Amino acid sequence: MIVDCHTHIDWPGKEGQGLAERLAEQEQVDKCFVLAGPGESAEKINRQLSEFINKYPAKMVGFGFADPVKDWGKKTVSHLKEKMGLKGIVLYCSVCDFHPGHTRAMRLYEAAQEAGIVVFIHNGGHKGVSGSLKYAQPYLLDEIASEFKDLKIIIGNMGHPFVYQTLAVVANHPNVYADLTVRVDRPWQLYTTVIAAYEAELLDKLLFGSGYPCGDAAASIEALLGFNKRLGDTNLPAVPRDELRKIVERDSAALLGVD
Repeated sequence: MIVDCHTHIDWPGKEGQGLAERLAEQEQVDKCFVLAGPGESAEKINRQLSEFINKYPAKMVGFGFADPVKDWGKKTVSHLKEKMGLKGIVLYCSVCDFHPGHTRAMRLYEAAQEAGIVVFIHNGGHKGVSGSLKYAQPYLLDEIASEFKDLKIIIGNMGHPFVYQTLAVVANHPNVYADLTVRVDRPWQLYTTVIAAYEAELLDKLLFGSGYPCGDAAASIEALLGFNKRLGDTNLPAVPRDELRKIVERDSAALLGVD
């Protein structure tokens, strides 16, 4: 089973290019977590996402957009799950400029935990949509993971540029995972991130992602499995290929209970 835990059907600068159709046609992965992008109208964004994922229920897992500070009520979570068929919520704390531990956000986490909804924290990783770095730091999730121990949380993009904070939070909480979005155009970033996770013995907490449409699943898989080839005759440490394959073949949907 290959699950791409980080995809979008719309993204700034990528509009109008048949993104949804191309994602549906990809044969390299068995399932995709499709994350709604940030915007002014969560209702409109989530309705469009719901219409898409319900065309491909066996392959697509939808994560609806929520801004708990501006546009959210307690019934939002149950509506996303029961009426729209979405299995998760994606929060853009930095882009939407709110602290992850904001009082209203904490109420959302409580409702998500009760409903069995997964929370994806999408901060940083892409030029122009990173927002305020003060709210993008993964250590801010430590309190949330402690408070809601049954809430599954994914830290997107490995929390870049705060990778070591991400690893610390992941190591500290069984309910927190990290999205290893493989950026083929950033080989050194990929190397240092994977090595850091390997040395921390946390490769089992990494979920494979491509970042589509900014990335491609086939190219991302090739880059990860060919990780050690880039080292050549250097003395840089390598990672066992079997461990890299486990990341690619991890059934993230079953692991998070959204299959």
